[in-house]
Amino acid sequence: MSIRPAHQTEIFGHPAGLYILFFTELWERFSYYGMRAILVLFLISASTGDNPGFGWDEADAISLYGTYTMLVYVMSIAGGWVADKFWGQKRTVLIGGILLCFGHGVLAVEALWAFYAGLGLIVLGVGGLKPNISTMVGGLYKQGDERRDKGFTIFYIGINLGAFLSALLVGYVGEVHGWHYGFGLAGIGMAIGQAVFMLGQKYLKGIGESTTEMTPEEQAAKKRPLTDVEKDRMKVMLISFLLIIVFWGAFEQAGGLMNIYTKQKTDLSLGFTIPLLEISAIPASWFQSVNAFFIITLGIPIASFWVWWKNKGKESSSLLKMAVGVIIMGWGFLFMSAASLEYEAQGASAMYWLVLAYLFHTIGELCASPVALSFITKLAPLKYASLMMGVYFAATGLGNKVAGLIGEYSQSAGELEIFTGIAIFCTVIGLLVIALLKPLKRLTHGAEEKEVEGLEQEGFELADEEVK
Repeated sequence: MSIRPAHQTEIFGHPAGLYILFFTELWERFSYYGMRAILVLFLISASTGDNPGFGWDEADAISLYGTYTMLVYVMSIAGGWVADKFWGQKRTVLIGGILLCFGHGVLAVEALWAFYAGLGLIVLGVGGLKPNISTMVGGLYKQGDERRDKGFTIFYIGINLGAFLSALLVGYVGEVHGWHYGFGLAGIGMAIGQAVFMLGQKYLKGIGESTTEMTPEEQAAKKRPLTDVEKDRMKVMLISFLLIIVFWGAFEQAGGLMNIYTKQKTDLSLGFTIPLLEISAIPASWFQSVNAFFIITLGIPIASFWVWWKNKGKESSSLLKMAVGVIIMGWGFLFMSAASLEYEAQGASAMYWLVLAYLFHTIGELCASPVALSFITKLAPLKYASLMMGVYFAATGLGNKVAGLIGEYSQSAGELEIFTGIAIFCTVIGLLVIALLKPLKRLTHGAEEKEVEGLEQEGFELADEEVK
C-alpha cells in the first residue's frame, strides 16, 4: 500500500499544511496582539512609580498607535511584492518571522532606542509574514474547492485564539509585573510560532515557492499579461479595499480610544480579590481578549449560518457579507454611546457596555474579515497573488491610521459624538455597497460561483469569455 506524501496529508478534511499555518499565525498574533494590548497603556503610564511608562498624553499615544499599526500593514505591500518577484511566499514568511523574533526581543529592553528599534523590526517582520502566510492558505486549495472559505475560517480562529491568550497573559504580566516583561512574553510567543513554521515545512511542499521553484506552467502564468476578466476583478478588489478601510477605521478603536476609555472611565472593580493573581479589579488590557473569545466561540456558528443562508438560495456573496459586517460592527458603537451617557450621568460606566460592543464588533468581523481574505485569493491573478494580499493588508493599515486620527479627534469632539458618528457612517456605507451589489458582482465574472470549477485551474483563467 502506497504511503501518501506528507504535503498531501489531510486532517479533519483539510490539508495538514493548514494547521502548520494555523499554529504559526496563532503564535505570531499572540506576540502582536499581546504587544498591542499594552502599547497605549504603557505610553500613557506615568514615567515614575513601580511600573513606569513614557508618561505621554493620550492624543500623542493614540497618534503613535495609529501610525505604527498603519505601517505594520502598509509594509505588507512590500512583503507581497518581494514574495511575488523574488523569494516566494514561504521564504518571505520565514524571514519575516526572524525579524519579528528580533523585534520583540529588542522591545523588552528598557530603553528609548530599543522601543523604536523594536517597533521598526516588527513593522518589517509583519510586512513579510502577514500577507504571504494568508496567501499560502489559499494556495492549499485548488480553484473551485468549496473548502477554501471554511479553511480561512479555521485559520482565522487560530489568529484569534492567539489574540485571546495574549491579551490575558501579556496584559496581566505587563500591567501587574512590568511593561517590558509583557513585551518579552510576547517575544517568546513569536519564537514558538517561528519554530512551528520551520519544523512543518514537509507539510507545505509546493506551497508558496519562489519563481525559480515553480513549474513551467506556473512561471508562464506569472509572465502573462492581465486578461479583461482579471482587470475587472482587480477593479472589484480595489473597491472592496475601500470597504476594508472603513471597517478597520472603526474597528481599531479597540486598541486606542476604547482601550483608554476602559482604563479611565469604566468601573473595573470586582468587589472581591482573585487569590492567585491578587487583583481586585479587572486589568483594562483584558478587554482586548473579549473580541477574540467571541470569535473562537462564534466563528463556526456564523460560518454555518452563511452556508445555511446560501443553501436556501439567498444572496451570500463575499461583498454582501462584508457590507453586512460593516453595518453590524458599526451598531456596536451604539453601546459605547450608551456607556458615554452613563459616564456623564454617574461618573463611571458599567463593563457590560464594553462586552456588548465587542460582541457586535465580533459578529461584524466574522462576516467581513475572513471572507475578505478568501475573496482576495479567488480574484487576484496568480502573478499578483501576494501583492494584492499585501494591498489588502495595506488597506487594513490605512484603516488603523484612520482609527488613530478619529481617536485623536475624540479628545476635542467628545467620545459620545465620535461613537455615535461611527455607528451612523458605517451603516450608510454598508447600505450603499448593498445597493451597488449587482453591478459589482458582474465585475467578478463568476469567480465565486460553482461553474468556475473546471474552467479555472492552477491560476489559468478564461481570457475572452465571461463566466455566467
